[in-house]
Amino acid sequence: MAHPKRKISRTRRDKRRTHYKASVPQIATCPTTGEPHLYHRAHWHEGKLYYRGQVLIDNSTEEENLA
Repeated sequence: MAHPKRKISRTRRDKRRTHYKASVPQIATCPTTGEPHLYHRAHWHEGKLYYRGQVLIDNSTEEENLA
């Protein structure tokens, strides 16, 4: 097994890690509802599941029938 001959200092270690950065997720706005959401993801708005501006699942009618 390889062993380091000398201890790597905190400065040298941190210089190596400067390129590891977290990126900010891109946020899209739904053209139908105006809700912000992640790209390529479906999102809920007022009991409906939207993807690319179209309703996939409509739970609002089921909730009204149960009440």
